[in-house]
Amino acid sequence: MQKGKVLSLEERIPKIKEHRRRKANRRLILLLSLFFLLIVSVVYFQSPLSHIKRIEIKGNDKISSEEILSVTKMAEGLNIWKVDKRFGKEQLLSLPEIKTAEIKVTFPNVLKINVVEYATIAYMEKDQQYYPLLETGKVLNQKKEYNTIEDALILINFKTGDVLNDLTAELKQLPTEITNVISEIRYDPKKTDKYHIYLYTNDGNEVRASIPTFSEKMIHYPSYISQLDSEIKGVLDLEVGSFFKAFEIEGEGLDAEGKEE
Repeated sequence: MQKGKVLSLEERIPKIKEHRRRKANRRLILLLSLFFLLIVSVVYFQSPLSHIKRIEIKGNDKISSEEILSVTKMAEGLNIWKVDKRFGKEQLLSLPEIKTAEIKVTFPNVLKINVVEYATIAYMEKDQQYYPLLETGKVLNQKKEYNTIEDALILINFKTGDVLNDLTAELKQLPTEITNVISEIRYDPKKTDKYHIYLYTNDGNEVRASIPTFSEKMIHYPSYISQLDSEIKGVLDLEVGSFFKAFEIEGEGLDAEGKEE
């Protein structure tokens, strides 16, 4: 049986030295890499690349970009690592106009702020000034002149409170093609109905209704009108049933589908 070869100490020394040399080289490479990364990091933090160079804001209409920057504490030149995205988002969502918000930093130094605002469903008139009514029922303290909102739905004689909130909920249930027909809604409470309203339409008619049943009846407005002569304008009463009365001549009763009774 052949015995295994036994290496002498003199023969093993070169291999030990080579192993130690390779190990030392690996350590040196690791240390040099760490040193290089440290230098790059120092240079980066001291360079303009680590500071916000440009801010892009999208989705804002009711609230200015300046106000968005103010509440979020964002500004050009701010160190990217000091951007508090969570704080900024919370501040934006605390604004009544803002529905959703997103803040992100994109390479190399651009800050992007994207917001989605609540929709304006009407304007409430007060002292000949007009204030946006949001889909949440919140009335913004932002005065508008009539000539800037001529095509918008106007609310007259309303005040903030339950009645306005109920009307807002009813308007939200109507499709856009119906709300676009309405030019003005006036609050006109009666002893028998504190929710009584009447409205003017863009096609020249008037509608009498009660807020609690407004959306379920007003949604049939196109059907009602389609049964009438387009040249005849009048008042459509939706308070109890549905009844049309021309401005100049007696009208006809209509069923829920807009047919003659």
